[in-house]
Amino acid sequence: MRLDIPQELPRRREIAPEQNTPPDGRNGSHQVPQTPVQRQIDSLRQNADHRQPYHPRARREGPAISQDIPREPRTRIMNPDDPRRARRVPHDGTGFELRAEEKRLLMEVGRFRVVRVQDLSQTIYDGKSRRLENDLNYLREKGLVETHRVNLRHDGRRRTIERVEVVTLTKEGRSVLLQQGGLPQDQKVYAGLVKPREVEHDSQIYLAYRKEAERIGDKGGSNLRVRLDFEIKAEVQKAIYREHKADPARDIAEIKEQVAKQFDLPFVDGGIQIPDARVQYDLDQGSRTGHEDIEVLTAAYHAGHLRTKAQAGFRNYASASDRATLSAKIENDHHLMQSILEL
Repeated sequence: MRLDIPQELPRRREIAPEQNTPPDGRNGSHQVPQTPVQRQIDSLRQNADHRQPYHPRARREGPAISQDIPREPRTRIMNPDDPRRARRVPHDGTGFELRAEEKRLLMEVGRFRVVRVQDLSQTIYDGKSRRLENDLNYLREKGLVETHRVNLRHDGRRRTIERVEVVTLTKEGRSVLLQQGGLPQDQKVYAGLVKPREVEHDSQIYLAYRKEAERIGDKGGSNLRVRLDFEIKAEVQKAIYREHKADPARDIAEIKEQVAKQFDLPFVDGGIQIPDARVQYDLDQGSRTGHEDIEVLTAAYHAGHLRTKAQAGFRNYASASDRATLSAKIENDHHLMQSILEL
């Protein structure tokens, strides 16, 4: 038999207020330690209490300035006799202000189509690249020149790709160059890149020309004119076409040999050899003329091509790195290297 025995619920113990104190005697409201941020805030508040109140000063009354009176533009006073830099002078007919150095830059780039910036720095600006960069920025803003960065050949020995900056004229730059004058008679000028793959080779022609120009000047040559290979090729092809049209039965090799003599070009292995550039000059105050044919050789030339160029009698130039590669290609013909000059 089950007996239900009633059980009382446990009573909740009431704690007196005075009994809330912890056994260690500390007050129950424990203070949290002050953080560095809070100390900084309190310090700023104390400093603000001692700060003097701000009283704005009364504005001084002056003569009223009429808004209708236009202000004179500020002008920069420049000393015209300052030897550090020549001022740009507007040229008649072009509308552009060009310094003498900028005019020469346009002339050199136009004659050779593409020139390396570092070569212009040495030949025109005496190595002062900062002045060259300032002029290039001005000419670019006016739309007269363009600059391009091209990668040099990777021959397997360079761990990093070497890049060079080159300059070319725009069509507007070519037009300005022709209008300003100063070019030798019958001197052609060019604009834009025609063969991007040959930029590395073509951009070295200017440096080879500078070396030849010094040699020509030493023997009394003056009034130098430059004719590039495509100009010479065009005239040679026109002459061959005229001779062949006049006598179609004539042997083409005979015609080429005759045309080669007509243009004072070498005829080697049944072909007319055309240089990268021909430098024409005057002697004895223009009573006589002469010319030098220059060729730039690169590591891309094969041994047979090098022998042909050597037989042509051109003034052959190559960079120091290309000369090392070329000497390995023609190690059995050491005498050929004697005719290759270093850029």
